[in-house]
Amino acid sequence: MNAPLPLFPGPSAGFDEPVEMLEACHQRVLRMLALLERLAAHLVDAGADASARQAAIDLKRYFDVAAVHHHDDEERHVLPLLGRLGRHALALRLFEEHRSLSAAWSRIRSELDAVQDGRLPDSAREPREARWREFADRYRAHIALEEGTVHPLLGAALDETLRREMGEDMARRRGARMPGDAADPPQPGA
Repeated sequence: MNAPLPLFPGPSAGFDEPVEMLEACHQRVLRMLALLERLAAHLVDAGADASARQAAIDLKRYFDVAAVHHHDDEERHVLPLLGRLGRHALALRLFEEHRSLSAAWSRIRSELDAVQDGRLPDSAREPREARWREFADRYRAHIALEEGTVHPLLGAALDETLRREMGEDMARRRGARMPGDAADPPQPGA
């Protein structure tokens, strides 16, 4: 099996709709979790070939950068809003899940370093596959909680001002612009 482990274009949303953007991020996370699981099977069949190396690079880039931004978005905006809504236990649970997922990712990342280098990880195959599957299952449960419980609360609690502030912060931290913002700010006297 030397066919590439494909990544498919995912859903997109703009910073002007931050809750929809969080959900689009969730869809990308789900795609990356599926890639991780396909990679586990691919390593058994083909070893750390070029497709496996590319998958490891893609996974590391996503979970090292985009997933970190996503959790930061939630911790800066969603969790405080949950606190203001009196949902402190839920906010704490999500925060702790972020920390737990991050710790689990660290171990997986070190295994993907080996794959990227064209080697099989030193860890035994069955425990590694179980660890990767558990990570994917825990992340999917986390997403289900957010989309099933948290996002409906956000939809009701975010007014236009909070929505705009959240989107602007998300864009700024990524070095992006809000949709509709001019490419260059107006010059004085213009």
